[in-house]
Amino acid sequence: MDRELTIWLLIFAVGALTYTARLSFIALFAHREMPPLMAQALKHVPVAMVTAIVVPAVVFTMPGELRLDVGNAKLIAALVAGAVAAWRQSAVMTIAVGMIVLWSLRYVVG
Repeated sequence: MDRELTIWLLIFAVGALTYTARLSFIALFAHREMPPLMAQALKHVPVAMVTAIVVPAVVFTMPGELRLDVGNAKLIAALVAGAVAAWRQSAVMTIAVGMIVLWSLRYVVG
């Protein structure tokens, strides 16, 4: 089997698995109520996903190099953005302030 066919089969298989996983929740809970414990647990999924993506991007400057000091501009900007998010509860303001702080620190520090 050539490499291109293998890649296409892999894409198809992953797509079919993803579709089946999503369809299973729809089919399973279409005619019945979701258990309260599962509904409560699913409320935390978006926060967990964003955390899993954002935290490594902020605290690791290079693969395998953890930086939790004041020299990490991304960490400082993330902390400021977190404070703005808690204070104003505005996604647009949080992103704007976080980016302004990050760009300013990168300009000043280099």
